[in-house]
Amino acid sequence: MPDLSQYFPITDPTLIFFVVLLIILLAPIIMGKLRIPHLIGMVLAGVIIGKYGLNILIRDDSFQLFGRVGLLYIMFLAGLEMDMEGMRKNRAKIGFFGIMTFLVPMLLTFFTSMSLLHLSSMAALMLGCMMSSNTLIAYPIVGRYGLQRNTASTLSVGSSMISLLLALITLAAVVNEARGTANGLFWLLFLVKIIVFSAVMIQLIPRLTRWFLRKYSDAVMQFIFVMSVLFFSSALSNYIGLEGIFGAFFAGLVLNRFIPKISPLMNRIEFIGNALFIPYFLIGVGMLINIRLLFQGGTVLWIMLCLVFFGTLGKAIAAYGTTAFFRMPRLSGHLMFGLTSAHAAGAIAMVMIGLELEVSPGRTLLNNEVLNGVVLMILCTCIISSVITENAARNIRLKEKESTTIENSGDDEKILVAVKYPEYADNLMTLANLMRNTKLTRGMIALNVVYDDINAARNQAEGRRLLEHIKRYCSAADVPLQTQVRLSTNIANGIKHAFREYQASEIIMGLHFHQDVSKGFWGQFAQSLYNGLNRQIIIARITQPLNTIRKIEVAVPSRAEYEPGFNRWMERLSRMADNLECRIEFHGRAESLVLIREYINNRHPSVRAEFVEMPHWNQLPQLASKIKSDHMFVVVTARKGTISYKNALEQLPQEINRYFNGRSIMIIYPDQYGETQDQMTFAEPQHTEERSAYDWIMDKFRQGFFHSFSIRKTGKRSKGL
Repeated sequence: MPDLSQYFPITDPTLIFFVVLLIILLAPIIMGKLRIPHLIGMVLAGVIIGKYGLNILIRDDSFQLFGRVGLLYIMFLAGLEMDMEGMRKNRAKIGFFGIMTFLVPMLLTFFTSMSLLHLSSMAALMLGCMMSSNTLIAYPIVGRYGLQRNTASTLSVGSSMISLLLALITLAAVVNEARGTANGLFWLLFLVKIIVFSAVMIQLIPRLTRWFLRKYSDAVMQFIFVMSVLFFSSALSNYIGLEGIFGAFFAGLVLNRFIPKISPLMNRIEFIGNALFIPYFLIGVGMLINIRLLFQGGTVLWIMLCLVFFGTLGKAIAAYGTTAFFRMPRLSGHLMFGLTSAHAAGAIAMVMIGLELEVSPGRTLLNNEVLNGVVLMILCTCIISSVITENAARNIRLKEKESTTIENSGDDEKILVAVKYPEYADNLMTLANLMRNTKLTRGMIALNVVYDDINAARNQAEGRRLLEHIKRYCSAADVPLQTQVRLSTNIANGIKHAFREYQASEIIMGLHFHQDVSKGFWGQFAQSLYNGLNRQIIIARITQPLNTIRKIEVAVPSRAEYEPGFNRWMERLSRMADNLECRIEFHGRAESLVLIREYINNRHPSVRAEFVEMPHWNQLPQLASKIKSDHMFVVVTARKGTISYKNALEQLPQEINRYFNGRSIMIIYPDQYGETQDQMTFAEPQHTEERSAYDWIMDKFRQGFFHSFSIRKTGKRSKGL
């Protein structure tokens, strides 16, 4: 029988990568059958294939590189998915929990190390730093359950950064005290480095990011830019004396508002990390663990038990003490404890510093027994963290589903996006995606209507190419999409027929200025749409990427709160502001603003909303001075004859052209009750240009709202005629 041991450990890079991918593929399947969190499977797989297990793989440079990237990725995603508004609102809780989760484990580990492990005060303080910080190794579990913006997750991530920063500062003090370099000049220089680092990240990176995202829309270039910012921040953090994971988290916070959670870019970032880098890191951690030491007993096992028990106890006291102090649900305490109780590569880095730090000739601050105890501690805390986080996240999600089932059951949301030109299509789909309810399984509809004429075949082929591009774009964001290229003798009628066939709830379309299509402000068919449908219609002109929008300005007519579509457009704008994490400012009558404020406070408390009274609609031009190039101006208008309609709305096209030229604009026609004229008639008109001039003029006169010309009282025709 041949000796297979000669082929192991595998050293060929190609085979190493193949085995790692096989583990990444099979570990979730096997762990799912055993009802064990997937993360534990990755770590245990690393234990089995490592040199302390079956010695199948050698821990080559790829594990060093990809493992480091995986750790940075975890911290980067934690900052990128952080609920910034929730962080601001809960800053007192985060500060309290951060100090608690640092101080309690630090003190317990410090006194335990001195009394039970008989270590020096400096060595005990270093172990205290190790156990007071933590690695968010279970954060991918939170992401899988969609709880990144849960209050408990926000507190856990924010407090982890506070405890890490305090631990790193304490560690720097220990190291420099042992080396005899801890003096006033060191701390002054350290403080200056932190200030410079913060200034570069807060002032320079956001401006550079906004410029880059506006100038370059290529998906690959945007991904590479984000990764460059991540590793630049990590390297800079290492240079000033802080761990790279702190810089990675800081980079995530800085880029947070530029990468919406539901955007294709975010989907690509999460996919790459969860598919490759994070599993590589977990497997690499497992390969460091020598499980045989558990059966040898002695000092190593005693060190491991002390660190696991007292360190984990400190984290538990901090988590459950915080929830009790602020009267939070018990499930939140479980999730906070689970997320903050794991220790991984950060602990290894700290213990390696202790092994290299000489306190006297031939004697280091820590020894190999402590190293082995710390490695075993990592395995135990990773298992504890993964199991508790998995159970807590599942129970929180089940509880949320029970409370939202009734609320979502009556939602008729089904958004139809009418697209015509490739240069507008991506922005319109992004707008629809920002407004859709991600909790519903319904997708969106992309529609392209072309004239049924001699060029129909060519127009259909162009429409199919456009919709294929849109489908790829939405697939990158995991958004279900139905597409249709429709032939019609009238564009507006084609859209209306598709709207009814798909039983859509609303339409989003572009405000185009192409000469071959648009003869007036709204284009050829927009007026026919808002007079022929009683459902919500949004017409948008987007002049820059939506993720660079800093503020949304909304003009609300008086009595808009009494319209049937009030809740729908409020919900869409609130979701948009929430996903973009930008401010939204409402301008309207005091009585309207009261109900708008109440709606946001009850349904979207995380939205940063501001309210400015605008007593008269003729003050609309005064808003022009407030609308910057990175703002979006939204006008909630009304159909003629409705509650909130007013004659001043007839001047809106001229006012937008004059005062808001070159700005991003959105016009909203809310839902209305009753049947439209199109629904009550059997025959529908053909091309507008084919009808008699008298009929066309009378239609424009009857519509009365935003017509491109008017017959003045003097009997003279305007220039438009």
